[in-house]
Amino acid sequence: MMSGRSSGGRDAEGEWEVRPGGMLVQRRDGEAAGPAIRIRVSYGATFREVVVPAQATFGELKRILVQTTGVEPERQRLFFRGKEKSDSEFLHAAGVKDGAKLLLLEVPAPATVEQKAEPVIMDESMMKACQAVARVRVEVDKLSAKVCDLERSVLGGRKVEDKEFVVLTELLMMQLLKLDGIEAEGEARAQRKAEVHN
Repeated sequence: MMSGRSSGGRDAEGEWEVRPGGMLVQRRDGEAAGPAIRIRVSYGATFREVVVPAQATFGELKRILVQTTGVEPERQRLFFRGKEKSDSEFLHAAGVKDGAKLLLLEVPAPATVEQKAEPVIMDESMMKACQAVARVRVEVDKLSAKVCDLERSVLGGRKVEDKEFVVLTELLMMQLLKLDGIEAEGEARAQRKAEVHN
């Protein structure tokens, strides 16, 4: 009988947990919180690779990222497919899968009485530039999947028309030109540079 039992409760048989869909289930001893996924997070001019449970929230991911970035969760803004994600949103519900790329932007810390107020690190134009880079990244990721499919076909011995190579090359060049057209400074410039090199 489960009346009066809160989620996350413990009894002789195991721990109860509420799954993302709202279903109450019993976690068996030794059972992991679910499969883990590897995520690449773009921060500054580098990518950080983290492993998180597939059913984690973006808020939980932010707490994990503190270890690799040193940026407190309340100063982190996470973007996936060009859109900022809320702390309570689940990774799997947003479509984040193994190997996915996310963008992390740092919100400037408020100036304290002891500190001299510095100019805003992330102004509106830089945010727009970072979002434009993120949109290009989404398109490049889609094209990358097509390139991988084409590579598997060639390695599998299937004859591939030259036209397919030409079309993919042209589409990638278009994305590179879009990146080149993004005027960016500071963090946005670093994001653009990192994407060009990937």
